[in-house]
Amino acid sequence: MLQRQTYFQSVPSANRRAALPVFSCGSEGPPGCSRPLCAPELGSGVSRTGDLIEESPQGLWCAAGGFHIDPWCAVDRAVVTHAHSDHAAWGCADYLTAEEGVAVLRMRVGEHARIEGQPYLERRRIGDVLVSFHPAGHILGSSQVRLEHVSGGPVWVFTGDFATRPSRSARAFEPVECDVLLTESTFGLPIFRWPDESVVAADINRWWASNAAAGKSTIITAYALGKAQRVLGLLDPSIGPIGAHGAVMRFDRAFRDAGISLPPVAHASPESAGALKGAGIIVATPSALGTPWMRKFAGPEGIATAFASGWMAIRGRRRWRSLDRGFIVSDHADWDGLTEAILATGAHRIGVTHGYAEQMARYWRERGMDTFVIRTRFTTDDGVEAEPDAPEPPEECA
Repeated sequence: MLQRQTYFQSVPSANRRAALPVFSCGSEGPPGCSRPLCAPELGSGVSRTGDLIEESPQGLWCAAGGFHIDPWCAVDRAVVTHAHSDHAAWGCADYLTAEEGVAVLRMRVGEHARIEGQPYLERRRIGDVLVSFHPAGHILGSSQVRLEHVSGGPVWVFTGDFATRPSRSARAFEPVECDVLLTESTFGLPIFRWPDESVVAADINRWWASNAAAGKSTIITAYALGKAQRVLGLLDPSIGPIGAHGAVMRFDRAFRDAGISLPPVAHASPESAGALKGAGIIVATPSALGTPWMRKFAGPEGIATAFASGWMAIRGRRRWRSLDRGFIVSDHADWDGLTEAILATGAHRIGVTHGYAEQMARYWRERGMDTFVIRTRFTTDDGVEAEPDAPEPPEECA
């Protein structure tokens, strides 16, 4: 089905602006934007005349369809690849995302947000553009967005964040053939190569069992949406009870309702602390480390802590030196995954964003590819994309 009349599609942006509510981009909305509802203004960027996707002050903009893709702030119409905060801006008038991602996107942008889901692979006409979503393998509902003008011309694909290795926490990545590819490069350096996940799982479970035998509680930290569920899928429940911080539990039902198989998990609370102390493992968010909440779960010999992230491939990074262990678990593609995915698309022009974009663009440029860098607002103090965490409930709710 190429066309389906929906509110997202049928009402032109220019005719709706006066009737839209005003969203503040200050304390009530996303950071970094001073406009009430951001208008589609083109940035300088690297866009060429006739490009289907252009850079704008609000993020990627498709003029032929009248929508933004993963905008940085509140806009009229947002096509969203997934529900992480650096891709899903609060306060947009209308959202379109993959059907499997509607539940977690609603948790991110609000119960009353106007969100429509579209099945994977289905093509929909929006303005003069055919839009389809394709699995990205990153988190529940994550998508690549394929765009094609109704009159023909180059096919564009924006990957959003993606992971090429299978995981029980997300539908497997599928490469999409295109002429122009806009890709992430969060781990776009050859030093980032992930070990086999079964090896990491065995390592985590041995560490947990060793801690339990020594009377230590085990806390492994991971970002609440996506990464935490990936870690939960690696745990062996025969070792002991499994608990999760409230920010992780917030998303638990959405994953299980989507048919994703995860081990039984208890909300890590004062009521479950007795069972979890010593024998159990708790999946928590990084911000829970060192808090009074964490100390409630100390076993007779204390607590052993770890961080699960692709950044654990860099051993000297100062922010995790105080942890007992680090495990390489990522919901992004590593260097090999990135390069193989790019080649699989057959694209002859590549835009690179997030993470090591300059380095990745230079790598392909040196191999004769037409490449360019797409700006992003989401970086850490060393210029690399920050991995987003979910908003956490107050400590008494965790």
